[in-house]
Amino acid sequence: MAGRPPKPTALKKLAGNPGKRKLNDKEPKFELDIPMPPKHLDRVARAEWRRVAQELYDAGLLSRVDRAALAAYCQAWSTWVEAVKRLRVEGQVIVSDKGYVYQHPLVAIRDKAVEQMRRFMTEFGMTPSSRSRVKVDKPEDVDELERLLFGKDVKVAKDG
Repeated sequence: MAGRPPKPTALKKLAGNPGKRKLNDKEPKFELDIPMPPKHLDRVARAEWRRVAQELYDAGLLSRVDRAALAAYCQAWSTWVEAVKRLRVEGQVIVSDKGYVYQHPLVAIRDKAVEQMRRFMTEFGMTPSSRSRVKVDKPEDVDELERLLFGKDVKVAKDG
């Protein structure tokens, strides 16, 4: 399929439906949740997971079904960090035995990781421009007793 991928209905609603097209009211809705990070993520990727998962959840943008997308973003982050660190030490060019100058292969790896990260960050509203198109109502606070008694997504009206 050519062209841009369709924007999820929730993001269209949050942005105020700027195209004024009919919205898909039958789109699947998933419960907000912070999924566990996959065990195969390396240390740097897991640290990035911890850094962004709670923020995405608090913004109403993360559910268990998003686990793979978030994991891919975090692993791309880790790849980027590793490439940047090594390029800092090894330099961005390599000189062959015959004196020819080549771009270090890590430059392409670094740039590919940035492109992958950018795509995932846009999907999650993690860039300034993508965030500017999303309007989110923060979830109401539920105290811990209400959460235990009524479930984590039940909002109880308070008097007063």
